[in-house]
Amino acid sequence: MTAGYLREPARPSYFKWILLLAVIAGAVWFFLLRPGDGAAKDEAAESGETAEGEGEKKPTGPLELATGDVATVSTAALVRRLPLSGSLTPLSQTTIKAKVGGELLEVRVREGQSVAKGEVLARIDTRLQQAQVASQRAGLEKAKADLAIAKLNLDNNQRLLEKKFIAQNVLDTSQSTHDAAVAGVKLAQAQLELAEIGLQDSVVRAPFAGTISRRLAEPGEKVSSDSPLLGLVDLTQLELQASAPASEIPSVKPGQKAQVRVDGYGDQRFEATVERINPATEQGSRSILIYLSLDNSAGLLRGGMFAQGELVIGESGNGPVVPFAAIRSEAGLKYVMAVVDGKLAQKSVKLGLSTEDNALVEVREGLAAGDIVVVGRLDALKPGTAVVLKPAAAAAGNGG
Repeated sequence: MTAGYLREPARPSYFKWILLLAVIAGAVWFFLLRPGDGAAKDEAAESGETAEGEGEKKPTGPLELATGDVATVSTAALVRRLPLSGSLTPLSQTTIKAKVGGELLEVRVREGQSVAKGEVLARIDTRLQQAQVASQRAGLEKAKADLAIAKLNLDNNQRLLEKKFIAQNVLDTSQSTHDAAVAGVKLAQAQLELAEIGLQDSVVRAPFAGTISRRLAEPGEKVSSDSPLLGLVDLTQLELQASAPASEIPSVKPGQKAQVRVDGYGDQRFEATVERINPATEQGSRSILIYLSLDNSAGLLRGGMFAQGELVIGESGNGPVVPFAAIRSEAGLKYVMAVVDGKLAQKSVKLGLSTEDNALVEVREGLAAGDIVVVGRLDALKPGTAVVLKPAAAAAGNGG
């Protein structure tokens, strides 16, 4: 053996493989089998996390509804009212005018004075009318005398014709003269009647019972036919003219009652009744006039007073009502989302009367008193969704 250092024995090759397997096992443990990783994945799967970014969570628990999100169906009788306002006017009023010309001798009444039907209000100088009556009466007498002579001649000519002392044409002439005399008498009678009417018209009388509203002429004035003398109103029946939206007119009917307040009478209310409805809208607007009558037998009200009130245009029976906010619509069908056995249920409803402010609406079919409906505008509500009412909402739903 020669001199020199001894060589180190070579390590077995399997040692390298053992080291490589150890590294691989460590990597598998770190990425796949480290503690808590499987639980995290399970939790992420249960909470609906997605693999992209932060992920979106899908609610798996019941939907919570607060007090303002639900309402309980109650029972009530709804009344729909239409606001009204306008001025009062006398139902019967007129301007009394002179029917004949002449000097106004007297006016017996003044403003505010009550008069009866047929009462004498004024007198016009009748001398002209009296002369006309006398003239026509004389004319009638003359016409009667002419008729008598014509009658006598006709009778004589008839006897002469029978004896053939005269020709037929003479008798025919006598007959014509007699007929003209008869017509003359009728004409004179008619003219006399006209003159007498003129004499009567010189006395001015009240056409109906009422109150004098204006005095337009004074004694001594020269008036002509058709000159205004007095204003007369009947205050026992007043009329209220009020505008209503054309959209509400289908609900307005003659005979409906309204309660109105009149300036000067505080909270005292007067009953008014719809009498007529104008057939056309007012020019420049979409409103229509309705006319209501008020009984003013007590004489408290006056023409021109301002009145305002409400007309009842609809009443419902005592039935289920819900807030209008609960009503939903799809393809023209009305429905609500109700809470039934802890889940949402879609219920079709048939609606009736609603209040004028659309706060409540009558439900004729589909709901009953005590049902709980969703009023909040929550998105994506689907039938079958589990819901839970918060304590305050549950108490409200139970009527507590």
